[in-house]
Amino acid sequence: MITFPNAKINIGLNIIEKRSDNFHNIESAFYPIQLRDALEVIESKEKGATGIQFTSSGISIPGNSDDNLCCKAYHLIHADYFLPPVTVHLLKTIPIGAGLGGGSADAAFFIKLLNETFELGISWGEMHHYAKQLGSDCSFFISNKPVFAEGKGDTYESINLDLSTYFIALIYPNIHINTSTAYSLVRPVKPTRSLEEDILNLSIEDWKQYIHNDFEKSVFVAHPELKGIKEKLYAHGAIYAAMSGSGSAIYGLFEKPTNLKSEFKDVFVWESQLL
Repeated sequence: MITFPNAKINIGLNIIEKRSDNFHNIESAFYPIQLRDALEVIESKEKGATGIQFTSSGISIPGNSDDNLCCKAYHLIHADYFLPPVTVHLLKTIPIGAGLGGGSADAAFFIKLLNETFELGISWGEMHHYAKQLGSDCSFFISNKPVFAEGKGDTYESINLDLSTYFIALIYPNIHINTSTAYSLVRPVKPTRSLEEDILNLSIEDWKQYIHNDFEKSVFVAHPELKGIKEKLYAHGAIYAAMSGSGSAIYGLFEKPTNLKSEFKDVFVWESQLL
């Protein structure tokens, strides 16, 4: 069976405080977008096969394949449920190190795919439990609906946010931002305004003034070309533009379809209507 894990964008990102476990408490809105990977799982029929055999194509995934979150998800579930040996292939399209949650999406969709393919009967709550063990934003992709995120980015409240009448242009300039380094350069501050209320109650035209990503200040200093991309999106008519997560993908929301590939040459450009 095959599934198509999708990415997400952050709308606003406030880094509130550093926790005693060295993580940070944040608040942000997560919104799913249709930029997708493709993930296939097949029961292995090879004699003597065991566990999971993982391969990938498309964007090169750094590191050992055994460390991939899909492999970790398989072993987590296999400890509690019977799973046959499987062969898994991932076609990687979502940029890596871009703040789009692609790796977390792959793992969450893989959990759901295993549950469906092998009729494991894992409850919705259990799937969230497994996903939370794999990454802070991983369990978001189990439900895969707009949420307001708090804590480490792993505590969610459903929100009624519908951007389906808008279009998105997303630019990834092949710059990898190390998340730990990005956090180390930010001074946590408790906001004076409610991000959740601003997102839900302000018009999108007002987001530019009130909704910000705290990572942008330091990341833009280190990579001024990212600030330039954001400014260029506004120059081409974006209602709101921001960096997603700790970067380095920059997106703009538009009232009309865009065709900006010629404006952003030699970088990843993805344009679509939102759902």
